[in-house]
Amino acid sequence: MNAIFPKDMLEATRLTREGKLAEASALLQRSLHGDVAPPGTPTGTPTARAPRIIDVDPDTGEAADPAPAPAVGAARKAAAGRWPAAGMGKAAMPQMPEALRGFLDQMNQGGLGQGLDGLARHAPAPEPLPEGARFIMGSFDAEAGSRGYKLYIPSTRRDRAAPLVVMLHGCTQSPDDFAAGTRMNALAEEHGLFVLYPAQPSSANAQKCWNWFSPGDQKRDQGEPSLIAGMTRQVMREHAVDPRRVYVAGLSAGGAAAAIMGQAYPELYAAVGVHSGLACGAARDMPSAFAAMRQGAAGAPLRAGNGQRVIPTIVFHADRDTTVHPSNGDQVIAQSGASASGLRTEVGRGQVPGGHAYSRTLHADAEGRAVLEQWLVHGGGHAWSGGSPAGSFTDPRGPDASREMLRFFLEHPQGSATT
Repeated sequence: MNAIFPKDMLEATRLTREGKLAEASALLQRSLHGDVAPPGTPTGTPTARAPRIIDVDPDTGEAADPAPAPAVGAARKAAAGRWPAAGMGKAAMPQMPEALRGFLDQMNQGGLGQGLDGLARHAPAPEPLPEGARFIMGSFDAEAGSRGYKLYIPSTRRDRAAPLVVMLHGCTQSPDDFAAGTRMNALAEEHGLFVLYPAQPSSANAQKCWNWFSPGDQKRDQGEPSLIAGMTRQVMREHAVDPRRVYVAGLSAGGAAAAIMGQAYPELYAAVGVHSGLACGAARDMPSAFAAMRQGAAGAPLRAGNGQRVIPTIVFHADRDTTVHPSNGDQVIAQSGASASGLRTEVGRGQVPGGHAYSRTLHADAEGRAVLEQWLVHGGGHAWSGGSPAGSFTDPRGPDASREMLRFFLEHPQGSATT
C-alpha cells in the first residue's frame, strides 16, 4: 500500500486553502505514486515516474498495482510507515491511504485500460444524432470565471416550453463521455427535453473534478456554483425552457456538486439527482474530502430559512463502492430533508434480470408522493448504474439510473416540495 508523506499532505492542504487546487492534486498524486522530489524542490517541479494505472481488484478490494520501477519502489518503501499526516483523527489515519488510492483510481482513469471494479474506461465514439437534433457547444462567462458546455436539443421538442436537466460529469470525464455513458440524450429524445452538460476544465482541477470540497465552491453566488447556475439561466434565456421543470444531477464529484446546487439554489432546481456523491459541506479541504470519501461524512446543516423544507432528491449508490463510501448516500438523503415531519418510509427490493439486485427506499409525504428516493445497488461499484459501455465509469448491469432519475424529476415540478 502506498503512503503519503505528512509534509506533502500539509502542503496540499495549504495549496487547497489558497485555491491552488490543480497544484494540490498534482502534489498528492506524485507522493502517492512514489515520485518524491528531492528536499527543497519547489512545488510543481516535475519528477520522473514509471507509467502506471492504479487499479482495484473487484474481489479482494486490494490494489492491483503493476510492479514499479526499482527507483520508484525504493521511494515507496522509504515512505512506508510515515503515514498518517498531522492533524487527522486517529480513526481516519490508517484508512487514508486506501481513500487516496480509491480517489486517485477514479482520477487517473480516463485513458485506455481497466479500472475500478473491472469496468472499461475509454474515450467515447461520437454517436449519430437523430435527424433534427443538435448537440451544440457554448460557454458562460462571469466574475468567477468561465466554463464551456454542451447542450442537447432534441428533435422531438415542440413549440411549448420543455424541461431542462443539468448533468455534472465526474473526474476525468467530459460532456461527450458523460452523455454517452448515461444515455441521457436518448431519453431527451423520448421526452422532448433539453440536457445541459457543463464542462470542468483541467485548468480548474487537474483531473477535471468539480471542486466540491472547496469552501469557495460550496456557496450560493460564489465559485463554481455561481457558474453552473449562471450557465443554467443563460440556457433558459436562450431556449424555450420551462422554469418549473429545471433539474440537476451528477456522478461522483459531479454528484457532490449537484447536491451543492440543490442546497444553494432551491428556487432554480426543482429536484436533484446524486449518483455516488456526497452531501453539501461533507468536506472543507482535501484531507477531509478523502476522509469523507473513505468513511462517510454528514453534510452542512440546511441554510437558515430552509427549515424543514424537503428538496426533492433521488440518490443512487452501490454498496461495493470503494471510492465513495455508500453511507454518503444516506447523508445526502438526510440533508435533503428525510427528518421532515410527516414523511413515511417504505423499503422495497428488486432484481435486474441478469444484473444487480437493489434496495429502494421511498420517503413519502402526506399525499403519498415520494419526495425522497434512495437506490442502493447490491454488488455494484463506483459507476453510473445501468449506463452504456460507450462511456466511462458505467455499469450496464443496472438498474437504469438515468431513466429512474428522469422519471423522478418529471414527477416534481418546482413548488411541489413538502414544507
